[in-house]
Amino acid sequence: MIGKSIVLAEDGKVPFPPSVEDFFLPSIVPWGAHNSYWITKFTALIWLGAALLIIFFLVTYRNPKLVPTKSQWIAESIYGFVRNNIAVDMIGHRGVAFAPYLATLFCFIFINNLWQIIPFVQISPMAHIAFPTILAIISYVMFIWVGIRHHGFAKFVKHSLMPPAPWFMQPLLIPIELFSTFIARPVSLALRLFANLFAGHIILLVFTLGGFVLLNSESFFLKPISVLSWAVSIAITFLEALVIVLQAYIFTVLTASYVQGALADEH
Repeated sequence: MIGKSIVLAEDGKVPFPPSVEDFFLPSIVPWGAHNSYWITKFTALIWLGAALLIIFFLVTYRNPKLVPTKSQWIAESIYGFVRNNIAVDMIGHRGVAFAPYLATLFCFIFINNLWQIIPFVQISPMAHIAFPTILAIISYVMFIWVGIRHHGFAKFVKHSLMPPAPWFMQPLLIPIELFSTFIARPVSLALRLFANLFAGHIILLVFTLGGFVLLNSESFFLKPISVLSWAVSIAITFLEALVIVLQAYIFTVLTASYVQGALADEH
């Protein structure tokens, strides 16, 4: 999106103010009588990211060594970090069983966040609300299924909705727990990831395009400021590199904490 906008800016054809439609990437493959689209660039980036992950781990473990190669060491370090520092630390010894899912979740979010700072792509699929929503739903269904399997349906519902408190407080606490556990958790998971990636993309777009607008301005005094605008966009790119790792980590940690809460014997 940024690359396309830069070309338009250089040609002096940037529409102002931008409309809502400018935030949607053009689709790739038409489908149906009404020329609707079912493969967008976001979808292609998701598939490409998943393919890169699968290829990396397959190649890395195709012929594992006792003394690991560099790529094997990277793969083992990623999995070991998620297993030891997220799964086991958050859930306990039972967290080892969830380490494969949590490691997959972390790597999948990370590599798709990484598109945010890749030149000529510069937007993450996670900046589209649909993809964080699907990931949040998967984690939501998983922690509920784990809780029901561990406690049984009735005990899990009671465990989730009725905190240890006097009986006369329960009518007040049950709606709060219902909203917090079954509504706020998936919504906050999705919105947190989406909002951070979307905001980062917009900020990068503003400073990158702003540089071209300033450079093409009629005022001689505004033209040098374009360099400052581009310098800020470079600095923000480095900041985004930290954000993409942090958001993958936070999403994975929160998922692990929800699983831990579902497995806990006490509220």
